[in-house]
Amino acid sequence: MLEGARGLGISLVEAVAGETIRGNWWAHRRRGEIFRATRAVRDSDQVLVCRLVDGKITYVHRRLWPAIVRLQSFLSSAALGALREEHTNTGAHRLRVTRFPRWVPADVRKDALALSESEAWRRLGTWIKPTVREK
Repeated sequence: MLEGARGLGISLVEAVAGETIRGNWWAHRRRGEIFRATRAVRDSDQVLVCRLVDGKITYVHRRLWPAIVRLQSFLSSAALGALREEHTNTGAHRLRVTRFPRWVPADVRKDALALSESEAWRRLGTWIKPTVREK
């Protein structure tokens, strides 16, 4: 699922707002609810926050991580970096990226080895397109 950008399907921002949002969601009347929802998802250890779909903030549930790991050679390594927002002492926000595959737990690696390439693509569906992987 995308956080707020337009793409395939509905974004989390639009799901919380209950409507399509034109422009920045910070101007929406439900911005507080939207902010809390995005932070709850970003803080979950069951969700990978990355830029997997067209470079946009993408949420990937843990049940799909093995498929992503299995298909890593078809995906951009930059898109597979795990994003975490940190608050600095000054109150500013900083985005920390944990490069792939450093964030991948051992059990997910093991499950990825058991997946065929075709099964991994089936699990991800049509919302992820193969890219040329940089070396």
